[in-house]
Amino acid sequence: MTTFHAPLAWFADGWRADTRITVDAAGNLAAIAQGSPQPGDERLAGPLLPGVPNLHSHAFQRAMAGLAEEALNPEDSFWTWRELMYRLVGRITPDHTQAIATHLYIEMLKGGYTGVAEFHYLHHQPGGTAYANRAEMSDRIVAAAQAAGIGLTLLPTFYAHGGFGAKPLAEKQLRFRNDVDGYLKLLEGAAKACARIGADWGLCFHSLRAATAADIGGVLDAHKGQTRPVHIHIAEQTKEVEDCLAWSNQRPVEWLYNNAPVDARWCLIHATHVDAGEVARMAKSKAVVGLCPTTEANLGDGLFPAQEYLAAEGRFGVGSDSHVSVSALEELRWLEYGQRLKHERRNRLSTAGKTEVAETLFAANIAGGAQALGKKTGAIAVGNRADLIVLDGSQAMLAHVAPEKLLGRWLFGGSDAWVKDVMVAGKWVVKDRHHAGEEAAQAAFTRAMAELMAV
Repeated sequence: MTTFHAPLAWFADGWRADTRITVDAAGNLAAIAQGSPQPGDERLAGPLLPGVPNLHSHAFQRAMAGLAEEALNPEDSFWTWRELMYRLVGRITPDHTQAIATHLYIEMLKGGYTGVAEFHYLHHQPGGTAYANRAEMSDRIVAAAQAAGIGLTLLPTFYAHGGFGAKPLAEKQLRFRNDVDGYLKLLEGAAKACARIGADWGLCFHSLRAATAADIGGVLDAHKGQTRPVHIHIAEQTKEVEDCLAWSNQRPVEWLYNNAPVDARWCLIHATHVDAGEVARMAKSKAVVGLCPTTEANLGDGLFPAQEYLAAEGRFGVGSDSHVSVSALEELRWLEYGQRLKHERRNRLSTAGKTEVAETLFAANIAGGAQALGKKTGAIAVGNRADLIVLDGSQAMLAHVAPEKLLGRWLFGGSDAWVKDVMVAGKWVVKDRHHAGEEAAQAAFTRAMAELMAV
């Protein structure tokens, strides 16, 4: 048992001064009490917060962040960006994947993310031939998470088709391909890799373009009775909605709810283009909507109706997706700012009894993120895993700020540099803004980029 003393700690009902938190040998929160520091307590250097879950990551895409910002096509969109992404897919190796993911996960930790859901669809060799170890690429993601010390929920992704109605895959998509039997075998290997480090895993369908009703049903039937998370990209772009309507006469979210047992296990990534009926169905089902504002803005996807969804008591969390930004603070800030731009008003995302926007954003995000990752995190509470972040109490901008204004000060006026220490499962993985493995990870990432950029 180790006990930590926080001058201030944030709970669902607000900030508490002089909080003593005891972490057991398994890395879980064993006791919480208020009181002055006692002999033997480890004193924390500033305000204490629950760690932030990152519910949507494509780790390998960090390698191309910022390299697709050239105006060569007046109709540039997600679909043209995707062609650039496929070029990277064609040459990335398992070694590259591990180096990129390790470096990325350390970046995440230093910004306050303590867990990540890796939506992982790069499974096979170029051309689609399986590696001798079918779960080779999953193993590399697990190794990266272990080296970084971040909490992992691995989501091996089912990807069988190239468009609605079971259209064939393009050659550049063959690295992603699995049928149901192949996918179940892949899951077996991924589950073994996760078990080695105590990571979690879940089920994942790339999109309705890539999985048919029979595919989705076959995978779900093989896991009946399980409570693992289920993730899917849905309704990200207007073209996707139009194509789905042309194929089925239903919108994507509408089709999903009519054909799959969507409930609190599910995380619907993006859901950008939804109508009022779909908003109501998502909220009622208690599924989590996974929002990635920096990627959605970068790709020109559009704005999710977050104000209306929150009013319907919908659950949400954020992820960094393509990693043009690796900042939970920036995702939450731009989630709110997008609604301000859309509605031409300030302070859009608040709820009754919680007038501070930052409090609403932060609380909803960590709860929704924990649900989407299938982890017992998202709050400082006895029995939860000790995933915690400490803000720098010496930061001048935090001085003389009333406790109820601290989150707003950080989310809307601060930066990731204010994160001083980060704990995952009771272990410090970042101390005084430094990760013990960051120099080695930077060197490996640099080598990987040299090879990828030279091709």
